[in-house]
Amino acid sequence: MAEDATIALVTGANKGIGRAIAGQLAGRGLTVLIGARDPGRGEAAAAELRVDGADAHPVRLDVTDRSSVQAAAAEIGRRYGRLDVLVNNAGISGSGDRGPGEDGGQSPGRVNLDVVRTVFETNVFGVIAVTDAMLPLLRRSLAARIVNVSSGTGSLHWMTDPDFYMSKLPAVAAYPVSKTALNMLTVQYAKALAPDGIPVNAVAPGAVATDFSKNLGMVITRTPDEGARIAVQLATAAPGGPTGGFFNDDGAVPW
Repeated sequence: MAEDATIALVTGANKGIGRAIAGQLAGRGLTVLIGARDPGRGEAAAAELRVDGADAHPVRLDVTDRSSVQAAAAEIGRRYGRLDVLVNNAGISGSGDRGPGEDGGQSPGRVNLDVVRTVFETNVFGVIAVTDAMLPLLRRSLAARIVNVSSGTGSLHWMTDPDFYMSKLPAVAAYPVSKTALNMLTVQYAKALAPDGIPVNAVAPGAVATDFSKNLGMVITRTPDEGARIAVQLATAAPGGPTGGFFNDDGAVPW
């Protein structure tokens, strides 16, 4: 690692959009830490990036396990002394292995609260746990930034606009609700960290063809690399950029 390298942690980075974000950050010369629950998968993803000359390393990190989060922060502190970029990408849909048309316990009127709690544990509480654990390291950076990977389904405007396709999506009580909560969480952290000069933004990668979306019953052609672009853009933005915003490739997403 070069002494002046920018150090980035991406959670849930061993596959999908997280893996694409990590790859693009590494391609820009950043030292990338691959946060993954499974150490073997994290090492495999990091090794793939190193083949292309990247400075990539696995970090065991289960965002729902407090001890794992604290251990990851301690490891990063020992190895690097600081953290410059945090991308909170780890997330789950709560759909499990359901097929198209099955509600997975998320349909209002027959909600499985255990499913909702599990989704929030990763998509909301996990973001809080990781961000708070990494803040001492981020505050040691000269230009720290935080990016939360949200979803267009977290936009109240899009989900209620009768002329927009998302308003036609089935009613779901867990995943989109968790992303709306994440958007507000982004705003609150942006407010709290403004005195530290740490921008905090949320991004909507769009519907991307990954394992995450395979059970949606939709034809999705957007690639992980395409979905990763906006997160990478904000993760590498120059000082003085936006904070407390919600963005996709076209600009600001309506709340």
